[in-house]
Amino acid sequence: MTGTWPRTALALPFIGMALIVALDYVSNTEVTVEPALTAVPALAAVVSHRTWYPLAIGLFTEAVAFLMALRSDTLDQSVHTASVFAILLVAAIGWVSATLRLRQERALADAQLVASIARRVLLRPVPERVGTVRAAVHYEAAAAHARIGGDLYEVVNTRHGVRAVVGDVRGKGLGAVETAAAVLGAFREAAHQEPALDRVAGWLAVSLDRALHENDHPGVEEEFVTLVLIGVGADGTAELVNCGHPAPLLLRGEDVRPLELAETVPPLGVLDPADVRPPVHRVPLRPGDRVLLFTDGVIEARDRSGTFYPLAERLPRCADGRPADVLQRLHEDVVRHVGRQLGDDAAMLLLQYEPPPAIGAQLPHQNGVLTHTTQS
Repeated sequence: MTGTWPRTALALPFIGMALIVALDYVSNTEVTVEPALTAVPALAAVVSHRTWYPLAIGLFTEAVAFLMALRSDTLDQSVHTASVFAILLVAAIGWVSATLRLRQERALADAQLVASIARRVLLRPVPERVGTVRAAVHYEAAAAHARIGGDLYEVVNTRHGVRAVVGDVRGKGLGAVETAAAVLGAFREAAHQEPALDRVAGWLAVSLDRALHENDHPGVEEEFVTLVLIGVGADGTAELVNCGHPAPLLLRGEDVRPLELAETVPPLGVLDPADVRPPVHRVPLRPGDRVLLFTDGVIEARDRSGTFYPLAERLPRCADGRPADVLQRLHEDVVRHVGRQLGDDAAMLLLQYEPPPAIGAQLPHQNGVLTHTTQS
């Protein structure tokens, strides 16, 4: 359970009690430290999730208080009477505190379970092998104890090749999750139906526009989604469509190059869906090439001095091993750079072009030059 102390911590109230008794024993008998025993049941309420523990420790502490008063001959004095009532009061408050904390943690655990289920439905696990690529994803929600936020990702294997999307919904909370769900649902359908990647983007724009009109999100003045679409064909040709999103990174050996596009289009939700006609950019991939798609929560992560995380510089240092291992090392590196929990949702999707041997042997040598065309 969240925040559970180790079992050895249950001994702390007894240790504290022993120290108080020892201090009373070595002190002048005219000065009693009996009131200090009120701290013992309070400590019991802190270190234990058992609601009965503060009460049990409180009763035991009362017995010790009587023995201390008997030794110091203060049974009939007000200091002893006040100590007895104070110990009972603190023990009762500790019981109430432990009970409320236990209920809150159970409610939080239930909420986390629901969020985890919702994430598995909305952001489904990515298989290690999808068609001609090996894939891995790493997602970190910014909200404490959250399992899902406004970032989105998906990888599907279609008759048009492997297609993937990474996007970022403006805003946070349930409204962002609702918008992300609308975009992902549209992508999962359009990726299979539309042969052209720009038409997939148009389909997403229409679905997003309908979702924004149907769902009212109070407090949000403007809603839009930045995203990048990528399709990888069997011949190694990667197609990209970028709608206001950070450019993916191509990792070839130790060389990292951003797949910056000559033409940019606004995020979805800014233009009328009929005007969303993004150019399709193409780049030939070689076996072993990796394309990293990410959200701005990664590159906008700052350290204490305000320096942004240098993703393109750090990526080669983390590039050994399977895609999942690469992303795990990258995430750990980002956290070290920031030194605390990330302030924004952060998603990373890594695709490694690795065709079957029969396909890879037939591929001609490709120089990796980025081109683009606009499809109707």
